Amino acid sequence: MIKVAKFEKVSENIYLSTRPDGKEEYGMIRLPVRATVGSAGYDFFAPYDFSLKAGESTKVPTGIRVKIIDGWALLIYPRSGLGFKYRLQLDNTVGVVDSDYYYSDNEGHIYIKITNDNREGKTLEIKKGEAFAQGIFTPFGITEDDNVNDIRNGGFGSTTK
Repeated sequence: MIKVAKFEKVSENIYLSTRPDGKEEYGMIRLPVRATVGSAGYDFFAPYDFSLKAGESTKVPTGIRVKIIDGWALLIYPRSGLGFKYRLQLDNTVGVVDSDYYYSDNEGHIYIKITNDNREGKTLEIKKGEAFAQGIFTPFGITEDDNVNDIRNGGFGSTTK
């Protein structure tokens, strides 16, 4: 296995800028971990309780950032069990966390926007500390004539503004 990244918590100030009443939950934020030695995905844990009725969406500030070596990215997906049971989906299909996002003004704070897309009317209940998404590190290539020198500052489509 190649070690390509390190998860960290964002600063308390950054977290509280999106969750003003989240001082207590900030102290309980868990860094993503793999469940087993054979797991590809690192589980992301809910920093607070939330529920989604069928058709509802929410954007979860995870309190997590990740420092990734150049040439790698973190891909975010829903946990497969939640996908099967609730058709839980990421609103952008797959979250892509680039290595330079870490240096953004928001400290590379990873948000995960999800939708309960089930057709049976089931409400999804996620408890604080429960895994709801997973991240998988992947290498990527660039073209031979690539000459990009721009630096990112932001997320959620910031490179297309």
